[in-house]
Amino acid sequence: MNIQEAKNLVQEWRQALFVPDANIQEVMAKYWPAEASFKIAYPFNHQDRDGAIQNYFVPLFNSFTDIARREDIMVTGEDKGAIWVGITGHYEMSFYEPWLDIPATGRRATLRFGEVYRVDESGLTEAQILIDIPMLMAQAGVNPLPESLGSELAVPSPATQDGMLYDPQSPEATKTSLTLVNDMLSGLMEFDGKTLESMAIERFWHPNMNWYGPFGIGTTRGTAGFQHGHQHDFVMAFPDRDVVTDVRFAEGNYVVSSGMPSMRATHTGGNWLGLPATNKELTMNVMDWWRREGDLLVENWVLIDLLDIYNQLGVDMLERMRKLQQGSAKASSKNKG
Repeated sequence: MNIQEAKNLVQEWRQALFVPDANIQEVMAKYWPAEASFKIAYPFNHQDRDGAIQNYFVPLFNSFTDIARREDIMVTGEDKGAIWVGITGHYEMSFYEPWLDIPATGRRATLRFGEVYRVDESGLTEAQILIDIPMLMAQAGVNPLPESLGSELAVPSPATQDGMLYDPQSPEATKTSLTLVNDMLSGLMEFDGKTLESMAIERFWHPNMNWYGPFGIGTTRGTAGFQHGHQHDFVMAFPDRDVVTDVRFAEGNYVVSSGMPSMRATHTGGNWLGLPATNKELTMNVMDWWRREGDLLVENWVLIDLLDIYNQLGVDMLERMRKLQQGSAKASSKNKG
């Protein structure tokens, strides 16, 4: 199994899964062994193949019968003795049936996703999947998260429109990209617990960078916007954060990092996503796609399993969403009366 074969296998499986009226069980059994591992965003968590079919794939396709994929970036590389394929983009669909108790809207909906797949000699053996569930809650009018500091805009594909890497890429460019991201992540660990300047992010980021965070954090532009919209509150809340990424790989000008979990940290600071300090230790499921231009990073697509983080800190956002929904229903009934 080489890189091109791995790309083809993943794409073949995805295309088979999204054929109208596809038999999900048969498609999954064809491409995934029964013992395959699926690490999926909260509340799905870790599943084997049959669990993933029953608890994730079938309900998703049942609720969104016309679901389709828009893939923006596909990167393939090697790490930890295997080939990995990382894809990010959006699902688009009509929202006619509830999903995870999120009320159907009867309108078009969009759901952002990030997926990283392990491919080895036996085929597809591991999936890491993050989906931006709060994004869908907001579209249904039951967003339980506090207002974002960033802008909640549609997340775009790469400015260069070259994110789907079907063809072989330059080994030199691949090495340069991976080195830059590794150096940047090492730089983040230089935080002195007091000032953002201690990390000197201008060494690695273009001053007009775009950072596309998950719903609840939002999109920021420029290093100053990134620091204000995300980085300051995040590092102050988790000053001891430690990267424990499962996998990191590059191809051409793009780099992918994914781990479930990806970080460990202690929540010793407040004011991040409206949460006061809890002093609890927790893990974070995070995926990143970076794009490099020259010696600097210019775009970063980020998915964070925020519902899982809230849950570890004692806040069930799905239950909070249900209460919001019940409150709206009672208010509507009272107004009609």
